[in-house]
Amino acid sequence: MTTEVASNSTLAQKSDYIVAKFGGTSVANFEAMSRCSEIIVADKNVRVVAVSASAGVTNHLVALCQSDITEPQREHHIQGVLAIQQAIVDELSLDADLAIGFNETLKAFQQHAREITNTAKHQDELLSFGERLSSYLFAQVLRLKGLNADRFDVRRVLKTDSQFSKATPDVASTADAAKAHLIPLLEEQVIVTQGFIGSDEFGQTTTLGRGGSDYSAALLAEAINAKSVHIWTDVVGIFSTDPRLCAKATPIARLSFDEAAEMATFGAKVLHPATILPASRSHINVFVGSSREPERGGTWIEREKSQHSGIRAVTQRKNQILLTLKSPEMLLASGFLARVFSILSNFNISVDLVTTSEISVAITLDNAPNASRPELDQACLEQLAEFCHVSVESNLTLVALIGSEIQLRQQEVNLMDVLKAFNIRLICHGASKHNLCFLVEQDESDNVVKAIHSHLLEG
Repeated sequence: MTTEVASNSTLAQKSDYIVAKFGGTSVANFEAMSRCSEIIVADKNVRVVAVSASAGVTNHLVALCQSDITEPQREHHIQGVLAIQQAIVDELSLDADLAIGFNETLKAFQQHAREITNTAKHQDELLSFGERLSSYLFAQVLRLKGLNADRFDVRRVLKTDSQFSKATPDVASTADAAKAHLIPLLEEQVIVTQGFIGSDEFGQTTTLGRGGSDYSAALLAEAINAKSVHIWTDVVGIFSTDPRLCAKATPIARLSFDEAAEMATFGAKVLHPATILPASRSHINVFVGSSREPERGGTWIEREKSQHSGIRAVTQRKNQILLTLKSPEMLLASGFLARVFSILSNFNISVDLVTTSEISVAITLDNAPNASRPELDQACLEQLAEFCHVSVESNLTLVALIGSEIQLRQQEVNLMDVLKAFNIRLICHGASKHNLCFLVEQDESDNVVKAIHSHLLEG
């Protein structure tokens, strides 16, 4: 399956089109949708709009995917989804074409939600309904603003493999489908479509994984050769750390693709890490701003190398797993790591950090609490245990210092003074000049981040 595009020298001239993505809080209710519609009205270059599920819907859908859910609980979550959507419908009158599609989708949702099956395929179908429903409603809101807007099923163009819950996009097939089905519509219409979801070669619904709406928007921007993708969320750009944690956190006006990728990967929740992939390879600038306060600007992510060297931000990603694999056979032997990573690949497990010694390797994995399936399967652990001792530690947080041309010696005195008050489980530095990462106990991580930000990034 093709996952790359032609070199940039062969890319067609860029259009003036912009792809805008609105997250769950931005489409949470009629008021929020109306506010976001003003952003689109103000910029005639926005031709594709990708929306997330309305805030709260995905939590209900994830709960419906759990195998141990009772019938009363199932009905509670079904009614929760219906209530969120109905509250928006009550504020507007759907045009006939949108009403038919919305009501059919609502019926399909209730049917799937009441089916008792735990297959990944069924879960992806169920999880897709949040975006499918919100896109009908947002298209109607745009029409109320006088725009020629229509709702478009993204599964017609965003093509993936059949790895349910974490599908890999097929970039070439997506570009071909967009050329045939999407681009011809953009001259006359604003197209409202869905983030997070796609379809495989058999037409089955797939999802791109947690937070995949940002990724979808960038993939669509690449497919239509857009000049930029705008990610509208509930914060004013990307900050030096979580402003809810540190009152003196400051917004960052510009980031390079490399810096933004590191920040997104290691905990800056404003942006899905995979978003940078299509943007970087196709030279598409990314803007991150607040749909509540668009006038305040935000963060631009661009290909140009950062002019600021050193540490620019500190992030954290909680709910991490440390997987340690130990075997005397690793000593002076080849092939051990290849065997380990082959097994992890077979289970579609993504690795973040890796450190090695003579007879062991330590690997960090994300273990997001709201994922539809656990990151580390028991079957995977059993295969690894066949040739090495396996140790699994949880309740850890990955803390990352992000910047450009980071060299430990520049900050080592101050950093080590800060860290000496905490227990450090693992340190990883050197593979990239854009990050320095370490693991700490989860109940200490907030204090670690605040201490680092205070000493290295304030004043």
